[in-house]
Amino acid sequence: MAELRMAVFASGQGTNFQALADAAKQGRLEGASLELLVCDKPQAPVVGRARRAGIQTHLFEPRNYSSREAYEQEIHDELQRRGIELVVLAGYMRIITPVLVEPYYGRMINVHPALLPAFPGVNGIRQALDYGVKVTGVTVHYVDGGMDSGPIIAQRTVAVHDDDTEATLAPRIHAAEQELLPWVVGRIAAGAVSLDGRHVAVKGLQGS
Repeated sequence: MAELRMAVFASGQGTNFQALADAAKQGRLEGASLELLVCDKPQAPVVGRARRAGIQTHLFEPRNYSSREAYEQEIHDELQRRGIELVVLAGYMRIITPVLVEPYYGRMINVHPALLPAFPGVNGIRQALDYGVKVTGVTVHYVDGGMDSGPIIAQRTVAVHDDDTEATLAPRIHAAEQELLPWVVGRIAAGAVSLDGRHVAVKGLQGS
């Protein structure tokens, strides 16, 4: 099976990027190769992670472009030039427009720190705590251009303790993300994920 060439979009610390880079190095991505980091904050720590891992970067500052569509067209052209087949949003803090969503629909995924459709958007961990849920978790889903509204690929639950704060719950959420996201990428690379409307089937899940 041919390698699945992947780009990761990230804006911050890059812990999910690191999880993917480590999984790729250890051969746990079923043949997916991490080819590129796309980052809208050139000084973000994730850029240093990419450089230390030997991963190429495409860095840009949105304020230097006339519109979101303008910089996304540049990104699109770079992805095409590199033969990127899978785009992973991992802490990329910008809404994606049709410039990227349309050509990559079904090949663009996002990781979110809540059990969608509950608590979409920013601060998913805080939203769950404020609501008083007993169980939260993480979701990996396809990107459809809405606010965390695309078809759900896989989820993992995380228990909320009575004395949890955002500071104590967040590390468990992030640990779940760093386990689930590489697993999903590996399933996609293995051809074990199929999309039909809003329904996603994943071979290798319990009961599948």
